[in-house]
Amino acid sequence: MLNDIISKLITELNEGIDERDLGGPYFDRIGYKVFPFTIDKFHQIKGDNTSIRNMVFIDGGNQELIGAPNFSIQLNRIYFNIFSGKKRIIQKVLPNKIEFFSATFSTLRNKEIDYDTIVFPVKDEWNKYLPLQSDLSFSAKDRANFTGTMREDIQRVASISRRFAEWNYSRFVIEEILRENDILIADGTLQATFTHEDRYLSGTQASAIKRGVIFSGLSKTSSLFTTTGLSLIGSLHKLHKDWDIDFNKWCYYPVAEGLISSHSVVIFIVKLHERADHIFRYEIIRDQAKSMTVSELYDILNNLAYISTDLTFPGYPYGLVDADDNARVRNDEVDVYRMLLLSEISKRGLWRKFSRHILSTDAHDILNTLKAGGSVR
Repeated sequence: MLNDIISKLITELNEGIDERDLGGPYFDRIGYKVFPFTIDKFHQIKGDNTSIRNMVFIDGGNQELIGAPNFSIQLNRIYFNIFSGKKRIIQKVLPNKIEFFSATFSTLRNKEIDYDTIVFPVKDEWNKYLPLQSDLSFSAKDRANFTGTMREDIQRVASISRRFAEWNYSRFVIEEILRENDILIADGTLQATFTHEDRYLSGTQASAIKRGVIFSGLSKTSSLFTTTGLSLIGSLHKLHKDWDIDFNKWCYYPVAEGLISSHSVVIFIVKLHERADHIFRYEIIRDQAKSMTVSELYDILNNLAYISTDLTFPGYPYGLVDADDNARVRNDEVDVYRMLLLSEISKRGLWRKFSRHILSTDAHDILNTLKAGGSVR
């Protein structure tokens, strides 16, 4: 019976996907110039590295240590590396990794539930790299920051300080380390989606333009659609095959141009290795992309392709693999810090107050921590 249902489900889904035309790129808001699919937008990446540039790859990670519907304590980490071709560059100007704690909590303000975040760098000298606390207060009326339930709101708002810190730290890297024609590749899109985020992103963009550093972003995943509701990435895979294009390492551009200040970019789709199963969304800030010659653009893509040959993930820049690994906050770290926090709460005689909120959500992780480290009173 179950097998029959699954078989019917797959059959109807297959028919639902195949019966539609591919359409064209789709963006669900104004402020974008969208280009239809055409064969001449497929461009070959030849991989012959004409000029090796320094490339910085930057990423951030965060995990909740203790949380409740009305507060969340998180450990945040920002990491960057530098590669020249496939050679890692060692520098001593800035720390490659910074860490900070954040505490996000709800507060009643003007009869509305608002959210504030306070940040604490692990080292005092890292405070200048973090966002201003005044930029981490959000009104519940600003629905751009929120998703639904109070717990979902807290989780989303708690990630904002890490996001702002990524942009802010990228600016320091650009101003203090990189030179003209070097490339910074952020993990993800170059779009400001949170309140106050634009001031950090635009500041970094301005520094990149002033110093002639290429500021770009590459996304692991893409939720872009076509006008008929299909995956844009999947549609380009199909078009590449259907149009019988004779090269297997390519860039498709332009897909669209973002014309709004919060997302002023040119959007590309890239396949950086002939054996790659994945293709990715790649963005360059609009002022830079529009002023490039074709040869300058190819040079940037050749540099990316040159470092995207690792057999564990062909077609994905190794610098981002390394950045993701070093920025990630792992579960064993969470357990250590959680126990320290719970111990401090207990030592101050605050366990009853905090536990009323903590235990109103899933207590599974807390109970595991207590079993490993002893009871909390």
